[in-house]
Amino acid sequence: EIMKIIGSVKEDLTNEKRIAITPETVKKFVQLNFSVFLEKKYGEHLSINDEEYKNKGATLYGSVKEVLEKSQIILKVNCPSNDEINSIKDKSILIGQFDPLSDKEILNKLIKKNINIFSLNLLPRITRAQSMDVLSSQANLAGYRAVIETVEEFGKAVPMMMTAAGTITPAKVLVVGVGVAGLQAIATAKRLGAVVSATDVRTVAKEQVESLGGKFLTVEGAENLETSGGYAKEAGEDFKKKQAELLKNSIKKNDIVICTALIPGKKAPRIISEEMVKSMKPGSIIYDLAVNQGGNSAFSEADKVNVVNGVKVMGAKNILNKLALT
Repeated sequence: EIMKIIGSVKEDLTNEKRIAITPETVKKFVQLNFSVFLEKKYGEHLSINDEEYKNKGATLYGSVKEVLEKSQIILKVNCPSNDEINSIKDKSILIGQFDPLSDKEILNKLIKKNINIFSLNLLPRITRAQSMDVLSSQANLAGYRAVIETVEEFGKAVPMMMTAAGTITPAKVLVVGVGVAGLQAIATAKRLGAVVSATDVRTVAKEQVESLGGKFLTVEGAENLETSGGYAKEAGEDFKKKQAELLKNSIKKNDIVICTALIPGKKAPRIISEEMVKSMKPGSIIYDLAVNQGGNSAFSEADKVNVVNGVKVMGAKNILNKLALT
């Protein structure tokens, strides 16, 4: 049987506002001779009405069950629920972003039904796969949004301002972890006029940080902790000690710290200790983008702003809900 029908149903809007199919992609699928079946009101929460989807060639159904039972290829942002799995046909294809650790139980059920699962967040970072690299595209947006959220909380202006009443000094921003999210955080903070510095376990990050106008803080005698796939790997004890010392000295001079350090498939490294948080000036802010994987900073909790000695520590369960349309 030729795979001809692509289907998608609404995500659980309490924790995911992004969608798997936009009217633009419907048009592309239709040009490739696929039929596209969607649940009614699929993009309504993002102000995309059903008419737009219909105009591009999609068919809309009232029930989730109907869409899933008819579709041979199913697109999701996140893991399907148990109810949805019961409606998915054996031997169909499921494409989305699934976490082998936290979604393990559900993935095993899908495997038992002979469903072919493609998790786009596990794609290797190779040139050919760039257009499908959801991890990079979403991390890029997360890095941008983390700065916006933090500046919103920060009770002062970010850029240097020379006024008749005196000069306001620019905010100092430190970015910990310079992957895709970190680089975008640096670029965004620079655009807003902050003085930016950054640190990472990969030596290749130095040049990237400097190209964006940031200052790279290096650990003396650092070895390069980069995997062949371009991700960070875990640091040794000696490096961790030196990094802690470096951060301890520089963190208290900063107003805003953005944490983005992740190691694929592992708990996020704890980089900012309780003592470091307490050493910052009251009114400073830490935004922890790694909060769901255990967090880079002490006191960070998903969807909470914890205030420690006047320092705000924050992080979101899904920061991309704030940019769902993009």
